[in-house]
Amino acid sequence: MHTTHIPLSLALSDPPCQLASLHCQIYLSTVPHGPQQRANLTMAAAARLLLGVLALLAAVQAVYGKSAVLSLRELDGRRGAATETWSRRYGDAKLAEMLGEHKKAGAARTATTVLELKRHSLVAIPDDDPAAHDRYLRRLLAADESRANSFQLRIRNDRAAAASTQSGSAEVPLTSGIRFQTLNYVTTIALGGGSSGSPAANLTVIVDTGSDLTWVQCKPCSACYAQRDPLFDPAGSATYAAVRCNASACAASLKAATGTPGSCGGGNERCYYALAYGDGSFSRGVLATDTVALGGASLDGFVFGCGLSNRGLFGGTAGLMGLGRTELSLVSQTALRYGGVFSYCLPATTSGDASGSLSLGGDASSYRNTTPVAYTRMIADPAQPPFYFLNVTGAAVGGTALAAQGLGASNVLIDSGTVITRLAPSVYRGVRAEFTRQFAAAGYPTAPGFSILDTCYDLTGHDEVKVPLLTLRLEGGAEVTVDAAGMLFVVRKDGSQVCLAMASLSYEDQTPIIGNYQQKNKRVVYDTVGSRLGFADEDCNYV
Repeated sequence: MHTTHIPLSLALSDPPCQLASLHCQIYLSTVPHGPQQRANLTMAAAARLLLGVLALLAAVQAVYGKSAVLSLRELDGRRGAATETWSRRYGDAKLAEMLGEHKKAGAARTATTVLELKRHSLVAIPDDDPAAHDRYLRRLLAADESRANSFQLRIRNDRAAAASTQSGSAEVPLTSGIRFQTLNYVTTIALGGGSSGSPAANLTVIVDTGSDLTWVQCKPCSACYAQRDPLFDPAGSATYAAVRCNASACAASLKAATGTPGSCGGGNERCYYALAYGDGSFSRGVLATDTVALGGASLDGFVFGCGLSNRGLFGGTAGLMGLGRTELSLVSQTALRYGGVFSYCLPATTSGDASGSLSLGGDASSYRNTTPVAYTRMIADPAQPPFYFLNVTGAAVGGTALAAQGLGASNVLIDSGTVITRLAPSVYRGVRAEFTRQFAAAGYPTAPGFSILDTCYDLTGHDEVKVPLLTLRLEGGAEVTVDAAGMLFVVRKDGSQVCLAMASLSYEDQTPIIGNYQQKNKRVVYDTVGSRLGFADEDCNYV
């Protein structure tokens, strides 16, 4: 069978017209065949015919082309002898911790900035220590479960409380945070500098659409976790200034961003913030302003948190970039320049030489998408102003449509800081049943579940597997098909335990979450002014 190879060692397993289906028969007999007829065939008619053929092929692909061949070596990071495996780079215990609960506290479009996104690691677990590898993974998955649960608690509480009462562009690389002991994505910003002659500090931060306040660890730090970059020193920046207690940013804006207004103690005029996350992580310090540089673009007076006491699952990063929707988020603070639009492309590989991008602004010229951007309505929840929601109206696995009670429900959260997607129990059961039916048909034996992942397989001896892909149908007709790299999570590097990379919520009325693992190799566009979310296929592994 002919296969068409695409990046990440993926190949479409069912090219549209290789299928034994009448839908693949294109009746070219309608084209005039005689010499005179061919001479009379106008260019417009030929163009219409070509467009019709392409539309037919696209329709067939949309129905039947929902499985892909996935290289397990690529998924596990084994790109050759020179590349370390996941278990070598970070043991099982650390990986379970990295899977994510570290956040959630509570206009002319003329400019674009593009940043690099990556994912990195500091830990090394020996290949001959499977127990350590298991502990590592379990901690990461438990951390991600904690983050997802904190969403549910905050959403429930906030809704109850609510019921009772454009001149250019900028782009920066976005990469895997593996070297920084996190399965989230990171980018580098430059903070401070100025007339004192001190250079700006380059700081690696986690990119999080579910948080608003950007913060970094600062000197003098009373209780800071270990980070790779030097601590930011406000004394070395001529443009640094503490936000005063009487500023609006210290009251209503900070409360909207963190759930808690600023405080001023002991007659000190500086505004102090306290940011707490669902897993017990926190950042506390001084609310301040300084100059921040993103992809060559410099922003003065940027409000951020200068953390003096910080603890939690932030890996070895310097802090966090908040891309939520309230006034203190990076998106809102740069709205006059970038029009309230940003997008990202999350790379599937964890290798250090590849990166995706974070783009600020609506200029699509920096995108490398291979399909048009399809938009759906961005849902605003007044009780949850920081978060981005959308409506999922249908789903299919491997081209087979699903019927489930939870489909059609509104307010599905999309989040770059949650790793594993959480589905309503009825939807997850449907996805799991159809995935299992198709995957088992290929003869892959099952394996024990792992942590929150209950559908696992023994793929020992297989370098490539045919993976049924999940397609989500969104309000307005847009569709998003999960990349093959986002369907399976490798627990054991030898392939003896590889799991469906999705999990079920506990209750039907909880909020589903689309995590970053299922957003790989997609251009995801957030248009806060136009109130829409866009999705397109894109190979995000830029080198």
